[in-house]
Amino acid sequence: MGGPHRVAVIGAGAAGLATVKALRDADVPTVCFEAADTVGGLWVYGAPDSPAYRTLHLNTSRGRTEFADHPMPTDWPDYPDHRRVAGYLADYADRFGLGEDIRLRHTVERVTREPGGGWTVLAHGPGGPVEVGVEAVVVANGHNRVPRLPEPPPPGTRTAAQMHSHDYRGPEQLAGKRVLVVGGGNSAMDIAVDASYAAARTLLSLRRGVWVVPKYLLGRPSDTLNGALARRLPWRLRQRVSQTMLRATVGNPARYGLPAPTHGFLQDHPTLSDGLLSRLTHGDVEARPGIAALDGDRVEFTDGRSDTVDLVIWCTGYRVDVPFLDPELLAGGADTLPLYRHVFHPDAPGLSFVGLMQSTGSALPLVEAQAKLVAAHLAGRYALPDPQRQRAVCRAELRAATARWGQRRPAMRVDFDVYLAELTRELTAGARRAAAGAKR
Repeated sequence: MGGPHRVAVIGAGAAGLATVKALRDADVPTVCFEAADTVGGLWVYGAPDSPAYRTLHLNTSRGRTEFADHPMPTDWPDYPDHRRVAGYLADYADRFGLGEDIRLRHTVERVTREPGGGWTVLAHGPGGPVEVGVEAVVVANGHNRVPRLPEPPPPGTRTAAQMHSHDYRGPEQLAGKRVLVVGGGNSAMDIAVDASYAAARTLLSLRRGVWVVPKYLLGRPSDTLNGALARRLPWRLRQRVSQTMLRATVGNPARYGLPAPTHGFLQDHPTLSDGLLSRLTHGDVEARPGIAALDGDRVEFTDGRSDTVDLVIWCTGYRVDVPFLDPELLAGGADTLPLYRHVFHPDAPGLSFVGLMQSTGSALPLVEAQAKLVAAHLAGRYALPDPQRQRAVCRAELRAATARWGQRRPAMRVDFDVYLAELTRELTAGARRAAAGAKR
């Protein structure tokens, strides 16, 4: 293709930054488009499309979150806040000179696959439209940007105010209100704890049970214990050990008024919170089951109870949205797309994804490893298996993920420690394939 760039990277959050660095290290000319006016993605409080709120902290520990080639400062707390994480990502970009390849305030409108090979990327920036031709495109735009509301919505009419957690910024939005938080993820727990200090009353509705994990177990960040177990045990045994430890240290969720977890530990995204269980035991957060119906400013729950609320906060996740790609490339949707090793599109050579996954742990080490795989491939040091083999691996991984996670986005699910080790092996295997192909 014409022009100085061989690769276009879309997004300059953690995934995009890791990709740009890996490509620079591999001497692959790159251009990165970022819609915001700064790097850092979702961690930049107040940036367009960022879901960051003022009390946001990491829910994975510093040592299990940092990039391998850019450690976080050792004097930082185990669970840094969003300001530190955003600054860390900015420092990462500065340290490795990534800004030279990043075009800020450039929104990608369309990515087109050319009949003769390669891709054309159309973006709009401050100076107008920009079009570049490249050999490859790396999609790293994240998947926590487009809020997902309950579909279908609860029956009934409603007069209480509503918002999605994406629009939550701080406890002042909750002051003096009767607040209902809906959801069982990390954002729901954080917002419920915030509300318990600012709101007149705080209810937390969970349709199904989740494992609420303290941030510390046995005096250590809890995810470090799972990491130690992962190096020795398959996930089913890790599950038994972890569930036994949680029951011994936290107790039965029913003690707190919470429903029993629907799935075993390690079969859903972990929910970490030190504050929630304490606020439940003090009565400052009241647990409720799923919503049966809305009636004006009253909410009816599936157990027959009803409560009056002023504000409903939907912590119901996000839709995976890749609006600039041809829908035919996304098959049934980006969240069901079969990708080889969760990175490479088997039917579209030159198209890869970094960060399109849901991990049992942190994302940063995983996107760093994915980025190195992409860079090695584009530099000719890593060869993919043939498309038939890629599809067979995708099918096998989907079967295993569905057996473990059910229908909750199995195509995106990865076990942090297992997947990280798998990417290391894959890089070695691909290097052998590349060397064998060069000898022919």
